[in-house]
Amino acid sequence: MTDVWMTAALWVGLALVATLLSIWFRVATALSEIVVGTVAQLIIGAVAGVAALGAQEPWIRFLSGTGAIVLTFLAGAELDPAVFRARWKEATVIGLVAFFAPFLGCAAVACHVLGWDPRAGWLAGVALSTTSVAVVYAVMLELGFNRTDFGKAVLAACFINDLGTVIALGLIFSPFTFRTGVFVGSSVVVFAVIPFLTPWFFRRYGNRPSELEAKYLLLLLFGMGALAAWADSEAVLPAYLIGMVLAGTVGKDHVLVRRLRTLTFGLLTPFYFIRAGSFVSVPALIAAPVTFLILLGAKVVSKCVGVYPATRAFRYECRQGVYTTLLMSTGLTFGTISALFGLTHNVITQSQYSYLVAAVVASAVIPTLIANAFFIPYDLLPKRTGVTTQGTAPAGSRKIAAVAAADGGSVPSES
Repeated sequence: MTDVWMTAALWVGLALVATLLSIWFRVATALSEIVVGTVAQLIIGAVAGVAALGAQEPWIRFLSGTGAIVLTFLAGAELDPAVFRARWKEATVIGLVAFFAPFLGCAAVACHVLGWDPRAGWLAGVALSTTSVAVVYAVMLELGFNRTDFGKAVLAACFINDLGTVIALGLIFSPFTFRTGVFVGSSVVVFAVIPFLTPWFFRRYGNRPSELEAKYLLLLLFGMGALAAWADSEAVLPAYLIGMVLAGTVGKDHVLVRRLRTLTFGLLTPFYFIRAGSFVSVPALIAAPVTFLILLGAKVVSKCVGVYPATRAFRYECRQGVYTTLLMSTGLTFGTISALFGLTHNVITQSQYSYLVAAVVASAVIPTLIANAFFIPYDLLPKRTGVTTQGTAPAGSRKIAAVAAADGGSVPSES
């Protein structure tokens, strides 16, 4: 057990360093964890060997996978059903366009410009089609857009976008067999039952020190994740859908959500993001930086070409449309999940994985910095102390960091 505790101490130490870096540089902890994982693997691998970091240890893989599943569930649980019902046309159109434009555009670039094989190209399309709900929500919360119809519509569009990504990942890279039919049928039954079972179960047995709610949700996520893996699908697919189905129950219980975040971001997701970063090959990026730039450009350009006209179709003003488009161009959690899925299932090589993760991380930072520096629609902000609604704002508000307050890639609560 000595080796296990030493490895655990190393990984938690890396997570602590990543958190301090995120505070100092005002970026999402998930971003800093990926970077720390990359640097740690580079240094430790050079000194003590490639396997010294322990990224392939079974228990680290378990914690990493659990982090991805629970994080995906929390993202789905943040969807506000009332908001979606009110703005469903707008959110659906913008969200679908934000998915299909980069999905098809980036896949075409990967296959025909970079020369990747078709499966790797489609995986690139999936990984680069995402929108980071964590980053977008952090920006909305920081400025106050989360209380406006504009902000709520953008957030709903983000969920549609990521739902398309998760479904595409499962459908394209999972063969449709008898097991798939069992998985789909079982999922329909579970999704139909849990919206009624969960509130009753929580009222009857919840609010106890034993944290029954967390155990119930973990059982649900692990069970459906096991069924998805048995059907050769991806465990994050049912996790995201379960989160959306329970958004009206779990998502409204801010105390429960905060407790789940403590577990997720305090222990689980650092293992996921550091492990994801450890697979990035720095020599590969140095050898071919153009590939990374092409993928990043393909994502941002395709998002802009698709999303901006869609916003204008719903009568967004120019500034609002550009701001929405740039926020929808971000990516983080689902992009890295998709890329890591491709690497572990031999769909892409480690070099291709490195290019994709680098492009995903860059897309989480660059578009939001540009959006908040030049295109904030101040006229849509709610009236509050320190912010005007006449198209101007105090100097301090102009300096808001794009991903500030994004706690480890989490989706903050309004409570």
